[in-house]
Amino acid sequence: MQSSATLSLSQSAAASTIPKSNYTVNHSLPFSPSKPINLRFCGLRREAFLGFSSLSRSQPPQSKIRSDKINSPISASLSDNGSAPKSFDYDLVIIGAGVGGHGAALHAVEKGLKTAIIEGDVIGGTCVNRGCVPSKALLAVSGRMRDLQNEHHMKALGLQVAAAGYDRQGVADHANNLATKIRNNLTNSMKALGVDILTGVGSILGPHKVQYGKLDSPGNIVTAKDIIIATGSVPFVPKGIEVDGKTVITSDHALKLESVPDWIAIVGSGYIGLEFSDVYTALGSEVTFIEALDQLMPGFDPEIGKLAQRVLINPRKIDYHTGVFATKITPAKNGKPVTIELIDAKTKEPKDILEVDAALIATGRAPFTDGLGLDSVHVERKRGFVPVDERMRVLDFKGDPVPHLYCIGDANGKMMLAHAASAQGISVVEQLTGRDHVLNHLSIPAACFTHPEISMVGLTEPQAREKAEKEGFEVSVAKTSFKANTKALAENEGEGLAKLIYRPDNGEILGVHIFGLHAADLIHEASNAIALGTRIQDIKLAVHAHPTLSEVIDELFKSAKVMDKPPLRNSFHLNLFAINCCVAAPSRYMFSHNWWLRVLIKLKRASSNFNLLTEVLILWGRLKLMLQAQ
Repeated sequence: MQSSATLSLSQSAAASTIPKSNYTVNHSLPFSPSKPINLRFCGLRREAFLGFSSLSRSQPPQSKIRSDKINSPISASLSDNGSAPKSFDYDLVIIGAGVGGHGAALHAVEKGLKTAIIEGDVIGGTCVNRGCVPSKALLAVSGRMRDLQNEHHMKALGLQVAAAGYDRQGVADHANNLATKIRNNLTNSMKALGVDILTGVGSILGPHKVQYGKLDSPGNIVTAKDIIIATGSVPFVPKGIEVDGKTVITSDHALKLESVPDWIAIVGSGYIGLEFSDVYTALGSEVTFIEALDQLMPGFDPEIGKLAQRVLINPRKIDYHTGVFATKITPAKNGKPVTIELIDAKTKEPKDILEVDAALIATGRAPFTDGLGLDSVHVERKRGFVPVDERMRVLDFKGDPVPHLYCIGDANGKMMLAHAASAQGISVVEQLTGRDHVLNHLSIPAACFTHPEISMVGLTEPQAREKAEKEGFEVSVAKTSFKANTKALAENEGEGLAKLIYRPDNGEILGVHIFGLHAADLIHEASNAIALGTRIQDIKLAVHAHPTLSEVIDELFKSAKVMDKPPLRNSFHLNLFAINCCVAAPSRYMFSHNWWLRVLIKLKRASSNFNLLTEVLILWGRLKLMLQAQ
């Protein structure tokens, strides 16, 4: 389908329960009734004096850091392909030097791993060279152009501005210069930390073994204890569309801004399409959206999408066709315009033929995983994506993890965002250095840098209600407007909405969606709250500087109505629950570390109130001492 919703959150990530921390039971510590234990693993920040075994953060076993192998002799040859060598050139080799590979490399060096990164194109990958970085340079220009062109806005601020204009080449140079600067920064940061940058196309020869070099002569071979695939993605172009790079283009071409067409069709109305519509209309183009689904912006929360359409599309020189496929697009030739043949997405009957000056294909991205040599480790790709589990371990055709092989970023398809790739890479390195870690993808924010901006984290309202129906809980929604925010009004930018989706029974944040001034910056308070497991009743007490845009989020959380005494939170019921748990436990497990940890986690899910939780824990401790006395 030709929707350009590029944010891809896997069903497994959305459905699974993600650990909120990485604390484990330390079985080596003796039982001590009087010793305080730290309960941070369940989201608390206090200590309780209870008769439980101590809980501690799992530490990377220093003995496992492979410093003894870093300087060992290299033993790698094609003849021993398929068997793991006893010594390695590197602790970690990363194939792909985009944002994900860069983040993993820096974290690996910080953790003491000898690291190499292989790149066959340029450092920075899609994001830095052909994606988020240069596009933000163009959007910075479009934002200023909109301000200067908005006579009413300027007059309200008491400003008088002559007619605004722009130099196309100057704008293009700004985007290119920014990409070059960031690319150099990334390269220098890795060199300064001692990351070896190996130039060439990388592929896997077998366990622990990677070759790299030119496509026609990849003769270099290195070995590594662990390997991370971080090869990213490329623009997806549906069949029937002929891209010439001039009049029919992808985002890669559009970022060069070689021309500003009078009329451009954008196929897909997701993040990529919306941002480019913002740029082109600010620079004077007329835009026509072509969307396969029945509504524009299908990847956004429906309420936010409707408001965004009213502000970002309806007042501008933009029209649209929804529920249609572009089955054939022919570039402009011999004085003829670009032709686009449309069919009905459901009936497949011919619908219309458009003639425009240019067409931008913004139908999402496809994984760049060809030629990786995955057959050598028995891995079968799915629609081009490398299959992985929740720890980014690559899975073979049987669904079993391939030892010492990981895949992060767009190549695995879990969440096609640059910062998600970096977070996945850091998570992998944490595992390699002895600390188990599972990334909560529902806590990763996303943003669309239009004017105003759109940002989101967690579930949309329909997703939350579907989850609630399956799991048996209620969903509530709170909203606040930018029109009530002093800073937004001072900027004369009161158009905007913030929306909170949450559980009223326990205060869990399910999703936050923002449309308005600097929405991309405001979302992180909510994403961090989800990542840390912070409940609404706690974050309500946070203090925000006045007057700032952050007060939009402050008011949003304060407007949420969370039950004071949810089910199972009063002391009587909790005491009964605790006694039942103790009585039901088999005697041989009664005082084991694992049993107490499981019960504690279950109780944490039942109550987020610290005082009641402490009361029940004390009750358990007394029961344990009583039974010991018997």
